[in-house]
Amino acid sequence: MAQLRDREAEFQGRGAHLAAVGLADAEHAREFRKESGIAFPLLVDGERVAYRAAALGSGTLLGILRPTNMAARRRARAGGHRQQRLGRHPFQLGGSFILGPGNVDLFLKRNRTFGDHPDAAELLAALER
Repeated sequence: MAQLRDREAEFQGRGAHLAAVGLADAEHAREFRKESGIAFPLLVDGERVAYRAAALGSGTLLGILRPTNMAARRRARAGGHRQQRLGRHPFQLGGSFILGPGNVDLFLKRNRTFGDHPDAAELLAALER
């Protein structure tokens, strides 16, 4: 989220609008927006309707200990970010999607692990295609 927040103007400059979907309730979403400083829409999907529609998977307890996840956590902490409180579905994996006009999928990535997020540069590059 921090990368997207910090580069939101670049996305807008390429005609894109950012939005995030989270699993928490509206109160947690308000807290997250305040702490993270994001200005783009943060939608709440506590029932995981969008997650199921996008065929996003779930992680495992052992997945938390994967080296790639540990490295992602270290990078996040080094950047001054911290883990938010866990919600009802702590093992839900995320994804990143860029959808274009006319129902065109420009970028689709379903995370395989907890730290498996594309960086902002990869998302911006997808807008150039």
